[in-house]
Amino acid sequence: MNGFHSVNVEQKTVKYYPTFWQAVNLIVLYIFLQSLIDFPLALYDYQYGTDWLREPWLKLPVFFGTTFVILFLGTRLSGLPFREIFPLKSFRWPVMPLVFLLLVSLQFFMNEITVHVEKALPPPGWFLELFERLFESDFGIWGGILRVVVLAPIVEELIFRGVIFSGFQRIYPVFWAILFSALLFALFHLNPWQLMPTFLLGLMVGYIRWRTGSLLAAIFTHALHNGMIFLSVVNQDIFNKLSWMQVGKINNFVLHLIMLGSCFVALYYVTKGKATKGNM
Repeated sequence: MNGFHSVNVEQKTVKYYPTFWQAVNLIVLYIFLQSLIDFPLALYDYQYGTDWLREPWLKLPVFFGTTFVILFLGTRLSGLPFREIFPLKSFRWPVMPLVFLLLVSLQFFMNEITVHVEKALPPPGWFLELFERLFESDFGIWGGILRVVVLAPIVEELIFRGVIFSGFQRIYPVFWAILFSALLFALFHLNPWQLMPTFLLGLMVGYIRWRTGSLLAAIFTHALHNGMIFLSVVNQDIFNKLSWMQVGKINNFVLHLIMLGSCFVALYYVTKGKATKGNM
């Protein structure tokens, strides 16, 4: 299997993997493979009152197995060297403080969007319970941290800013590569109430992946974001008391808009000369 890296001499065109729709197929396949196990188990648990779906010894092999299949398939079809698909290289240290400030402001705007979305379309009780269970684990708080802050960012970034973004960069201008990968990232989470916030996170992580040329930077950014979400859920009472994070206040809106813009400008100059190839 040589992938989709072929040259048509007569038309002077180059075909790369994945295109947008090929990436859609890859994500659908990923969800389908997991559903082959998860859906029957969910039905069995519902019917007999068991909890097999949450058993770590069964859940982890399914998670890692399906992830390996998708990464192997995407890597093989891309025709690129491993280091180009997954550029796990270092990046300048000032990037992370800027990323932290960006995520703080991004979190404010995410909360602002979520409040308006939930007012227009209140989420059902079962969905809120499901969201809260994402942060739970049979291994306590450390198990929740491992799943949400470590495993999820690594796996999702290997797929979306690794296999998918690396292919998109060869096909589309960088603007569209970042936009398309963020859109697929948001749709992958199958959460209509968090669609826009997840899309915004995808845009930010894609931008950082492009500017730094490092997949590690994208993974750390995603992990830091999930860590902040984890802390805000676990310590919700403390988080709600932070006046500068409270939504619905014009002063906070202006503050975070200025901070967001300033950090993006600073990040642009800090990463100058490091951005991977591609035109905006």
